[in-house]
Amino acid sequence: MKKAYSEDPRQEEASRRRHFNIRLNIFFFSAFAIFTVIIVRLAIIQFVEGPTLSAQESSLNVKNVPLPPSRGSIISRDNVKLAYSTPVQSLYMTLLKDYSKNTGAKNRPEAMKLAADIVAVFNKYGNPKGEKLTVDDVVKAMDLDSKINGGYAPRRLKVDLTDKEVAYFMEHKEDFPGIDVVEESIRHYASNSIAVQTIGYVKKFKGASYSLPFYKELREAQSTDPSEQYIDTEDVGYDGLEYQYQSELRGKNGYKSVPINQQNMADGVSDIIPPVKGNDVHTNIDSYVQQKTQEAITDQLKWLHTHAVSGKTHPNAQTGYAVAIEVDTGKVVAMASMPDYDPNNNKGWNIENYQNGTITPYMSGRSGHDLESVVLMGSTIKPLSVLIGLNEKLFSTSTPYTDRGITHFGKNDSGSVRNSQGHNYGYLKSPAEAIKHSSNVFMVDMISKLLYKKYHEQGIDKWDKYMKQFGLGVSTEVDLPKEYLGYREYMNKKETVLSRLVYSTWGQQGKYTTLQLAQYTAMLANRGKRLQPQLVDKITDQQGKVVKQFTPKVLNKVDFKKSYWDEVIKGMATKVSAFDDFPYDFARKTGTSTQDVYKDGRRIQTDNGVFIAFAPRKNPKLAVAVVIPEGGFGAQSAAPVARKIFDAYDYQYGLDGVPKKTLKSATDSKTNE
Repeated sequence: MKKAYSEDPRQEEASRRRHFNIRLNIFFFSAFAIFTVIIVRLAIIQFVEGPTLSAQESSLNVKNVPLPPSRGSIISRDNVKLAYSTPVQSLYMTLLKDYSKNTGAKNRPEAMKLAADIVAVFNKYGNPKGEKLTVDDVVKAMDLDSKINGGYAPRRLKVDLTDKEVAYFMEHKEDFPGIDVVEESIRHYASNSIAVQTIGYVKKFKGASYSLPFYKELREAQSTDPSEQYIDTEDVGYDGLEYQYQSELRGKNGYKSVPINQQNMADGVSDIIPPVKGNDVHTNIDSYVQQKTQEAITDQLKWLHTHAVSGKTHPNAQTGYAVAIEVDTGKVVAMASMPDYDPNNNKGWNIENYQNGTITPYMSGRSGHDLESVVLMGSTIKPLSVLIGLNEKLFSTSTPYTDRGITHFGKNDSGSVRNSQGHNYGYLKSPAEAIKHSSNVFMVDMISKLLYKKYHEQGIDKWDKYMKQFGLGVSTEVDLPKEYLGYREYMNKKETVLSRLVYSTWGQQGKYTTLQLAQYTAMLANRGKRLQPQLVDKITDQQGKVVKQFTPKVLNKVDFKKSYWDEVIKGMATKVSAFDDFPYDFARKTGTSTQDVYKDGRRIQTDNGVFIAFAPRKNPKLAVAVVIPEGGFGAQSAAPVARKIFDAYDYQYGLDGVPKKTLKSATDSKTNE
């Protein structure tokens, strides 16, 4: 039905106004909300995300190039620098243009001229006795095609600039765009080659990262922190203490912040943060004792070539090894592996073939029949053999024994063992006498056979347990890399258990390093404490502040009766002519281990000289082990070296607590008066 009337126009107008106002308010509210969101977002970008975005922008436009630090020094106990770095000025160049053959060929002549100008400066102001660089050498170092480094990375053109070269390049920087003089360092070692295989050496990071896992991991996981990054041309420790304490010696990189353009080339002025020098490593090696040890081995090898031992000379004795450890602390005072090399001049040497023979078979040289440095112990095992027999109650400290010079073992007594040179020692009133006379047959009859009778097939495992307690066949835990654990021949199951025990008790079934023998000797001296051999005493920063102090560490203890130790140490009294005038009572054991070698298809038996000792017998201070492969009887080949080591230590520190050099100084002073 139609309306009978029309609506009031004024009401309609009012309604339209209300709807319009509502829509207008909604519009203004929406606009306000949108602008509010935009303003808040801009604030977040500026104040919250701004620094991160700025850093990202900066990282796209600035590259931080590491500058290697100067390595810390390795210092002897008597404050002699065994390894140290000296500052040198090196010439670097950062490419400011594209000189590559593909896209920068037009700039190539400019680079060639720059190289020629640089060589001209080298020739005019460089060291006339130094290496002469050619234009080709410099162009190669420039790496114009960026095959080795990125376009922004500085290239090293020359190391060890003269003062005149430095002055010229600094004064004429505008003539050599991209050139910088940077302070670096060169590694040096003591001129008289002190403990070189122990100290180790350095190589460039690039080469080291392909051969050592530690550096390979660093290369693959390069830190984003420029102060921690390695560069290819920096020196890194490759062996010995240089490698073991790489992190402490290295220090921290400096870095050069290089602005770069879209072509990845340097563009603008660089900022340089200087490197932080590495810490110093202070060793327990005494340079005087070490040098006397090295000289003693070298002199003894020469003597063996010209003087008869056991009726013949020993020209095949061409290597020798010695370690001296303080009994109470485990500090390694001397560690010599001879022959050694000159780490300051290793051109023409395959330096990696000259390792530390006191901890590894791969020593600095070989004996005449190519023997390694790790040899059979020989009779130096006998003090431990007797200790085992006493502790296992196989006999007592007063048990006598009649030595007939030979004994038999095995099925139908098919095997036999004789004393050295067929000696028949007759009546031995105690186990100490068996050690003193070095009776092989006592070791077989009273230890090997009885140990087998007590434990049967498990007898060899019991023996192995004792060996490891005394550090033979396990790590000494010395602070050096590449330690060899020895060769436990008695675990070879091709022989019977009885046979392995028989040959073990007099030293023909275990090959150990000289360091293991020294640790074992110190354990005899201190009566049961196996101390970690420590080469490093402390680490200091460049202000002399102690960063880390090393203290004696006992690895394990063996608890035997005092009477057992007394008996064994009493027996360590073999006659040794090299010590005839030695002013101290001392404990010692000679050893001669026989080893088969083959030459021209013939089997030859050769004798290795082994000697262990500690002094004084009461309140011992120093334990020494010496090995001379193919040197003959240990009493004549190895013992004279030990005597000189004891004398050197006595002079420096005093085996009785009184350094003899102080007495000598006092005498000299009175004479001068």
